Amino acid sequence: MPSKKENIENLQKKLGEVLGLERAAQKAVDELIAMKLLKSDSKNEAKEIQDEASTHEEKIQEVVNAFSEDKNIKLDTAKVEESAKETEEKANKIMKTYLGENPDASEALEFLCLAEGGEVSHYEVLQAICENFDNKKALTTVKSILKEEQKHLTQCIEMAKSVVSP
Repeated sequence: MPSKKENIENLQKKLGEVLGLERAAQKAVDELIAMKLLKSDSKNEAKEIQDEASTHEEKIQEVVNAFSEDKNIKLDTAKVEESAKETEEKANKIMKTYLGENPDASEALEFLCLAEGGEVSHYEVLQAICENFDNKKALTTVKSILKEEQKHLTQCIEMAKSVVSP
């Protein structure tokens, strides 16, 4: 069982990671559209996911603020932001590596699947970490976002399959 200090450190890191992934997801959709890798239906669905990523970023920022104002936790928002920036940079680098030189629509959508799968796993872990703290609003927010991320993953998988199916 982690100590209170370790729980707080885990919380700071994971909150930063989900913030970074949400920011990276928004940029990824813009880049994939600019590269003309997302067409009509996929483009519209990806834009919806992007809009929800923006909303998730705002909600997680509210969770960060709530934990930072809790006198028993004293969350370090600078550490959260540092983790967010590092994660966003890593995610952007992974996208460039994954797509390579001449990506096609299938690769673009499969990358979105990879990204959404990463978000789902990070939110699952964040949910487990949040259960160590007495903040029902934060836990409810994380659970709500996790459900939406699970839907995004399913959507991305369906979009990726539709590109290769007759």
